[in-house]
Amino acid sequence: MSERAAPFYCPYCGEEDLRPLETEGGWHCAGCARSFRLTFLAVGAPSPASSDDRGAQSSRSG
Repeated sequence: MSERAAPFYCPYCGEEDLRPLETEGGWHCAGCARSFRLTFLAVGAPSPASSDDRGAQSSRSG
């Protein structure tokens, strides 16, 4: 079983006084009273086609 990721600071105010919310699987910030959850989005780099498209757009506008 893996442990969940623990944030080092609040993404809203930067406070480091965070407490886990066991029932929701999130975190509560004592500084700004907000609750948030860490989520994993993906692993990898952008596809080469998306970087080619950006390069073509910038050369057309110049």
